[in-house]
Amino acid sequence: MLTLADSRLPVGGHVHSGGVEQAVADRVIRGVDDLADYLRRRIATSGLVAASIAAAVADDTLDVEAAQLETDARTPSAAARKASLAQGRGLLRLAKRMWPTLDWSGHAPRTHLPVVSGAVGRACGLSGFHTALILVYTTMSGSATAGQRLLALDPADVALVIAGLGRDCENVAAQAAVGLADLSDPVLDVFAERHERQPMPLFMS
Repeated sequence: MLTLADSRLPVGGHVHSGGVEQAVADRVIRGVDDLADYLRRRIATSGLVAASIAAAVADDTLDVEAAQLETDARTPSAAARKASLAQGRGLLRLAKRMWPTLDWSGHAPRTHLPVVSGAVGRACGLSGFHTALILVYTTMSGSATAGQRLLALDPADVALVIAGLGRDCENVAAQAAVGLADLSDPVLDVFAERHERQPMPLFMS
C-alpha cells in the first residue's frame, strides 16, 4: 500500500499537475495557502469521483467495462479524460509487470487511472476504502509537488500542507467507499481545457 502511494512509482504521474499549472498561470494559486485551498477542493470533487470508482472496482461491485463508462460519464472535460487515460496506461504497464499471471485484457485498448487503480488495489488484496485512500492521497500529493516546483515554494511548507490534508483524504476515501460519486467541478474542467491549449506547458495536465 505504501509503495502504491509513493510518488516515485514509475507510472508517469510526476508529469501531471492536476490543473495546478493552469491555476498558477491564471493567478488562482499564488502561494502556499492558495495551493492548500486548491488541493482541498480538488480531492473533494474530482478526487472523490475517481476514488469512488477505484473503490467500487477494488471491492468488485463494478466491473472494468462498466467502470470505464462511468469514468467517461463523470469526466466532462476531454482534456481531463485524456490525462486520466495517459496515467492509466502508465499504471497498467506496471501492473502487467507486477502481476503477469492476472488477466488485464479488460483494460485494453484504454483504461482510466481510477479503473486500473481499483484493479491494482484488488490484486493487492486492499479494501475499497484503502484503494480510494491511495488514489486520493496521490491525487493530492502529486498536485502539491507540482505547485512546489512551479512556485518555488519551501518544500517544508508544502510538506506541512500535505500532512494537514491527511484527515481530508481519509474523509473523502470513506465517502468514496460508500458508493459512486456523481459530482464535478466546472472550474477544474475549465483549467484542464485551458491548459491543453497552452503552447509550451511544463506538465501534460
